[in-house]
Amino acid sequence: MPDSSNFLTHEHMPLSAERWRELNMAVVEVARRRLVGRRFLDLYGPLGSGVQSVANDVFAGTERAAIGVLGEEPKPPVRAAGRQMLTIPILYKDFSLYWRDVQTAEQFGTPLDMSAAAGAASFVSDREDDMVFNGVPELGQPGLATVPGRHVLPLGDWTQVGTAITAVSAAIERLVESGFYGPYCLITSPHLHAKLARFVENTGVSELNHLREVCTDGVFRSSVLTKNTAVVVSTGPQNFDLAVAQDFRVAYLGAEQMNHPFRVFECAVLRIKRAQAICTLESKD
Repeated sequence: MPDSSNFLTHEHMPLSAERWRELNMAVVEVARRRLVGRRFLDLYGPLGSGVQSVANDVFAGTERAAIGVLGEEPKPPVRAAGRQMLTIPILYKDFSLYWRDVQTAEQFGTPLDMSAAAGAASFVSDREDDMVFNGVPELGQPGLATVPGRHVLPLGDWTQVGTAITAVSAAIERLVESGFYGPYCLITSPHLHAKLARFVENTGVSELNHLREVCTDGVFRSSVLTKNTAVVVSTGPQNFDLAVAQDFRVAYLGAEQMNHPFRVFECAVLRIKRAQAICTLESKD
């Protein structure tokens, strides 16, 4: 069978196999360090670069499990109550390498500066997180912070010590009442996250450490969230995941005016199966 990865390169590829590997590894390393959504999202895939859509099931039959001696107690099964096909978009950012820099690296064995590739990878990483939290409105795809059916509670004034703990506890209580028992994860804007370093009076423990005790799947910050927004989720693939057709890679676009354009890209989409597993804390300000 032909190599399906050939579309990523070109017969006149300016880099050796080793340099090509280093370039891709540099991109993957930036993505690994920068991505926030993937720190708590389960991944579905990779499905293959040619896959352009994926099914998203909304589940019913989510009541408590039955218990009995004979196993004959009637309980509705977990099943897909609705299904929609989601288009898997391409997230990408291009960068260029100057031909003389490539020649110098190949000719003398000096390191190739990966700064341009790292910059492109950071832009694609931010775009993925934007998709995860804010959705893709032009495709009709919501994010964790925008999906209809999620719980919404007031943020409160996080400048006051203890308010963040109270707000997050209320969000978890709302999720528990809806049948989502964790583990939980908290994601805030950088603005809100900076306020969590303060110590709770008479405890010697910061608000951040208090929250980590109840949000055991992590407390993270993301720059794609608006200033006064926090998201509390009950994690697990039964609630949402990230469907990946093609994970982070670099493609060579062919020489252009002697220089070498490349593209950092991925193909992925967020699948929200139970919006009730999400509670956003929002302020009207």
